[in-house]
Amino acid sequence: MKTAVCYYSRHHGNTRKVLEAMAEEGGMDLIDVTTRQAVRLEDYDCVGFASGIYGFEFHKAVTAFARQYLPQGKPVFFVYTYGGAKGTGAKTVAEVAKEKGCPVLGTFSCKGYDTFGPFRLVGGIAKGHPNKRDLENARKFYQDIQRKMNL
Repeated sequence: MKTAVCYYSRHHGNTRKVLEAMAEEGGMDLIDVTTRQAVRLEDYDCVGFASGIYGFEFHKAVTAFARQYLPQGKPVFFVYTYGGAKGTGAKTVAEVAKEKGCPVLGTFSCKGYDTFGPFRLVGGIAKGHPNKRDLENARKFYQDIQRKMNL
């Protein structure tokens, strides 16, 4: 199975750490949505979208990327990290997938170290995350996606 994960990960790189753990299972290409590149998502069996939670939702760059490049009917999954609150999670990018008739294979989320805004004053929240257990759960999630796609 060949998978593309289109992601945005800044600040502490929490989302990228989770994706790198998943990628250890093989067959995954990571695509940073902030770099301009030729993207042909139709060449992949499924596509993931990943982001930290910014202002209670996925980063707008990920949603815009999905609107532009996600092929009709392509199976998708979502991954996100959050410091304090999950907010609406993957809701906005899931709406794009629904508009394009894409089946959703699942969603994975976990806490991620956050020092944005007022959290900086207290040394951040969700310290130590994603941790070893979070990364193992991420690998298991991706293994499950692989099983679903190979049925």
